[in-house]
Amino acid sequence: MTAEMPKSLVLVGAGKMGGAMLEGWLAMGLPEDRITVLDPLPSRDLVKLCEDRKIKLNPSIARVKAPQVLVLAIKPQMLDAAARELQLLVASDTLILSVLAGKTVANIATRLSSARAIARAMPNLPASVGRGMTGVFAGPDVTIRQRSMILSLLTAIGRVEWVDQEDLIDAVTGVSGSGPAYVFYLVECLARAGEAEGLPADVAMRLARATIEGAGELLHRTDIAASVLRQNVTSPGGTTAAGLQVLMMDKALDSLVKATVHAARMRAGELSG
Repeated sequence: MTAEMPKSLVLVGAGKMGGAMLEGWLAMGLPEDRITVLDPLPSRDLVKLCEDRKIKLNPSIARVKAPQVLVLAIKPQMLDAAARELQLLVASDTLILSVLAGKTVANIATRLSSARAIARAMPNLPASVGRGMTGVFAGPDVTIRQRSMILSLLTAIGRVEWVDQEDLIDAVTGVSGSGPAYVFYLVECLARAGEAEGLPADVAMRLARATIEGAGELLHRTDIAASVLRQNVTSPGGTTAAGLQVLMMDKALDSLVKATVHAARMRAGELSG
């Protein structure tokens, strides 16, 4: 699919994720005059960025023409309060691209009754450094051209995976949406384990951080399966084998991670409505 930039875009909500997306679009080359940002409490950084790049920030909604793409990046619980004004920005051919966790296509269509083409995306925090992983579901009325625009907007912040069932977005949330937090917690645990073996706390944390950074970069640079990379590091009877014997005992870690992802998926489902 050839990526296509939208001719006009309104971003509603420019916090951590919305702001990361905005910076990615600018870096991709989306012209500033095509972008309008609506944020009730813009940060100083956002105000400065919009001033420096001459991006329209918080104009009167009554004066904003319905855009080709309307990106919803506010907190999910804000949707109801914002819906009446947002309805003014929706034309019959406007693509709604939502990154609101738990808000289904049906939820959004109920609140924005003029909307036809609605897509849901679940990016993650590494989008802030251009290394995000985004799962996306396109509703039945999303056209091929609109899919192309979705692709251009989301590849600006990292990689994209399409899913063909909407409920799989909750699974994406459990794996990649929440996944960075699991990795950060692993760093904390690895550092504490180093401390328990006598390392100074600062040294243990630097070792843990650099190890995860390096392993992630190795995964990024190669197509070799994770299981093969693991085996490549593991000499029979060596130190890594001894550690893995504990980590993999009775598949306890495997079960724990499955339970973790399942809990996040279930919570995403509870947030619907």
